[in-house]
Amino acid sequence: MLERPALGSAEVDHHVLAIARDWRSAELAPADRALCAYADKLTRTPKAIDKADLEGLRAHGFDDRAIHDCVQIVGYFNYINRVAEALGVEPEDFVRSWERGPE
Repeated sequence: MLERPALGSAEVDHHVLAIARDWRSAELAPADRALCAYADKLTRTPKAIDKADLEGLRAHGFDDRAIHDCVQIVGYFNYINRVAEALGVEPEDFVRSWERGPE
């Protein structure tokens, strides 16, 4: 398993930004990579989710509670982003784009 950097460090910011930019090329532990793949699939092609996806998460140690929590969080973010987009909500001035990286 990959060693995660200590919270509050610049290394954490770099890691989080790498995941936000493109989780596929970020340095992730296998379980984290599986979770990101599931979240991506749930976001882009929710009808394609099947038993094999759930079993894949379980194989990485995620129990039903963790999978449920993931679905709730991904679903909420998908919902709120769509609401904001549909209403033309502009980000606050203090919110920077993930693609820009640290300032």
